[in-house]
Amino acid sequence: MEFTIKAFAKINVSLDVLSKMANGYHEIRSVMQSVDLCDEITLKLRSERGIRIETNLRYLPNDRRNLAFRAAELFFSETGLIDRGADIRIKKRIPVCAGLGGGSSDAAAVLRALNIMTEAGMDLQTLEKMGERLGSDVPFCVAGGTALAAGRGEILLDLPPLPDCRVLICKPGFSCSTPELFEKTDKKPPLRHPDTDGITEALRAGLIKDIAQRMYNVFEEALPRQAGAVSEIKSAMSDAGALGTVMSGTGPAVFGLFDDPAGAALAYERLNKIYRDCFSVIPVRKHL
Repeated sequence: MEFTIKAFAKINVSLDVLSKMANGYHEIRSVMQSVDLCDEITLKLRSERGIRIETNLRYLPNDRRNLAFRAAELFFSETGLIDRGADIRIKKRIPVCAGLGGGSSDAAAVLRALNIMTEAGMDLQTLEKMGERLGSDVPFCVAGGTALAAGRGEILLDLPPLPDCRVLICKPGFSCSTPELFEKTDKKPPLRHPDTDGITEALRAGLIKDIAQRMYNVFEEALPRQAGAVSEIKSAMSDAGALGTVMSGTGPAVFGLFDDPAGAALAYERLNKIYRDCFSVIPVRKHL
C-alpha cells in the first residue's frame, strides 16, 4: 500500500536569537507559520529492513544525509519495528537551502505518515519529541500551523492562525551558511530585535497589518556581501503593496504579506522575470 502526504514549507514571521546555550545550540524565539508550498512524499512499507529514498532532484542525497531517511530510521527504532523498512519518494517543490524548512518538513511528514501507516498510535507530543532529535525546525513541522517557537525550536506554543492574506515568497540565487550566520550573531549581537510579543498580540486580534509591520529577522544584519538581492526583493514587494517583508530562517528566501491579491500578483510578475524560485501561496492551519 502506498501513502502520499504533503510536507508544507514554513516561514519565520519573526526570528530572534537570544543567546548561545551551554550545549552549543542557540536559544531562539520565533513566530512560525506553515504555507501551502509543499513537497509531496509517497511512502510504501516493506516487510524487510532497509530504507530507500528517491527524489526528483539528482543532487539530493538518498542515504542518511537525507533527513527523511533518518526520520524513517528513527521511527522504526523507537517503535520497535526494527524488521520493517520503507520506500520513500520525495517530489521536491520547496527550494533547498532557502530558510523554508524543506528538509525538516519532509522529515516531519515521514514521521506523520509512518505513524498512520503502521498504526503506531503515537500522539502529537511524542512525534514532536522524536522530531527534536532530527533538527530544530522538525518539531514545529510535525503539526505546523501558527506557533511561537522557543528554546532551540522545540518549545512550541500554539497561536491563532495568521489572518487571510497572500504570501509571496522569492528566493535569490545564492545560499547562506547557517553556522556562519549564527557565528556572526555571536560575535556581533543584533542591533535590533523583533517585536515578538506585539506580533502574538496582533495574531490574537487578527490584525494582519500590525503583524506585517512588526516582522523582523535578526539574521538580516549578518548577511554576506552578495546578499544585496534580499534588499532588492524586499523593495520590489513593498513597491507592489506588501504590508511587510522579511527574510525567512537563515535565508536567503524572502517573503511579503499582502492583503491585496492584485498587489501580490504584480510583485510576482515582476520578480518571476528575474528569479526562478517565486511562489504565491497562502497560510496553512495546523494539520495534526
